[in-house]
Amino acid sequence: MSQHDEIKTAYRMLGNEATFYDGMITCSTLLGKVVCGLVWNMDKEKNDRYLERALSGIPEHFSGRLLEVPVGTGVLTMPVYRTLPDAGITCLDYSPDMMARAKRRAPKNVTFVQGDVGKLSFADGSFDLVLSLNGFHAFPDKKAAYREIFRVLKPGGTFCGCFYIKGENRRTDWFIDKIYTPKGFFTPPFETADSLRQRLEELYAEVTLETVESMACFRCKKGA
Repeated sequence: MSQHDEIKTAYRMLGNEATFYDGMITCSTLLGKVVCGLVWNMDKEKNDRYLERALSGIPEHFSGRLLEVPVGTGVLTMPVYRTLPDAGITCLDYSPDMMARAKRRAPKNVTFVQGDVGKLSFADGSFDLVLSLNGFHAFPDKKAAYREIFRVLKPGGTFCGCFYIKGENRRTDWFIDKIYTPKGFFTPPFETADSLRQRLEELYAEVTLETVESMACFRCKKGA
């Protein structure tokens, strides 16, 4: 089985267990809180904090073009998009199962595209803002993902989001190495805080990076 097929299978498993996934990613159910605490060393306050940091790059009353990749089930972002009726929002995901759940939550100004972040079908400079929540630790070709996101972002545009980085918490790293990676949920290699900052600063004119446990939250501005 190819790496892409393994990831597709893992995403299908997540899609089939979307209620569990939503509870975990929002730290809002009993089982989700157990996973957040055991794997990620986070309580609800920390979980909310990293998500707030990750979403902070979206301006209030944003009315431009936004690309989210991957959208997942939309549990984190559809409530935000309901407050942005004048924005043109495109949500992309590799998994049709995850995307189907997001569609049921979506307001009318959101469109959906199934695709690969490493081979985006959009023209250069198509978006004012690109958002990526909890995606890069799963992408099989991370260099292509960085390159494609930069390409479709307009000069002066914002790239923001969050994902797992190694080296911040030994217990989290153990779970990622022994469970999440073998199951195909996460795909190495993984960034560290230092390597991520260096990579982003090579691409973007302005970079803000903050870690909450093993989650890196970033906001970048592309040069004009």
